[in-house]
Amino acid sequence: MEIKAAVTHDKGKDFKLEEVRLDDPKDNEVLVKIVASGVCHTDAVAKDQDVPVPLPAVLGHEGSGIVEKVGSNVQTVESGDHVVLSFSSCGHCENCLSGHPTYCLYFNDLNFGGVMNDQTKRIHQGDQELSTFFGQSSFGTYAVANARNVVKVDKDVDLSLLGPLGCGIQTGAGTVLNKLQPNFGETIAVYGCGAVGLSAIMAANIVGCAKIIAVDVHDSRLELAKELGATDVINSKEVDIVDEIKNITDGGVNYTVESTSVPTLARYSVQALKPLGVSAVVGVTQEAEFNVFEDIMAEGKSIVGAIEGNAIPQLFIPKLISYYKAGKFPFDKLVKFYEFDEINQAFKDSKEGTTVKPIVKMG
Repeated sequence: MEIKAAVTHDKGKDFKLEEVRLDDPKDNEVLVKIVASGVCHTDAVAKDQDVPVPLPAVLGHEGSGIVEKVGSNVQTVESGDHVVLSFSSCGHCENCLSGHPTYCLYFNDLNFGGVMNDQTKRIHQGDQELSTFFGQSSFGTYAVANARNVVKVDKDVDLSLLGPLGCGIQTGAGTVLNKLQPNFGETIAVYGCGAVGLSAIMAANIVGCAKIIAVDVHDSRLELAKELGATDVINSKEVDIVDEIKNITDGGVNYTVESTSVPTLARYSVQALKPLGVSAVVGVTQEAEFNVFEDIMAEGKSIVGAIEGNAIPQLFIPKLISYYKAGKFPFDKLVKFYEFDEINQAFKDSKEGTTVKPIVKMG
């Protein structure tokens, strides 16, 4: 079928809205009419080739939409269902089978390699095949996704809001709720108040952390962090982050979440921990330097990675929607909507920090 998609032809270039051809879904796949798609930092690093993705490609990996057609083997959704599209996983490796699809042994190939689970492509432009992103390519009016990517959601929630639950919001909230699992009354600091960091703050508030410290360079985002549950805020341009966190908590926090991708902040996130504390690094951070003995060994601290919030999307995304409906997870306060032809502006605003979570509506 012919669809409209935002095509990335060359490194760092603006998206071009163009006509492309989308194949029918195969036996284990689903055709989804995309209602909206979140704009995520991962889309930006793929567009700029900081994470190499074969070009030309149709990016987008936080899609929400309505199922139009299902393959013969699909039993989890049917035509007319409202769905969120999340990351791709194989379903048969050791990590998938043990309930950790975010650490699928084929994660990089399936999400960044430009192909679907059967190693073929679904999007074409003339005689040229276009790469798929995260097994969905939701920057288009329609998408084909493997059934493992697809999460059925309630029809009584605005579907256009829900796409970011498939990656950025799932990552922040899941890092706290699934990976770190702080106890009531423990303390946490979150570095970076974008969509991932603010989702972590909302999750820490659900758990009942006694101190939730937000760190950012934008006062407007720090104000939003307070609205969403932060007990304290730090503008890192104005004070020493580690000293300030230790002053607030009388010695350090139990946990930190580092979402900025800034290498120096990765080290600060460890230094601000109390002994035996744990830092979760979720930003795409390159070459952070640590003094292994002083920063980690001497006080029994740990650094962990957290991909996609260590979530099983089909279980976790409905849980986040339940929290939202109960007024405990107001992620709608992060969102600004753009029309499909404003997608380049949405990326610009996100990069400049004027929009926390852009969502592009397909019309």
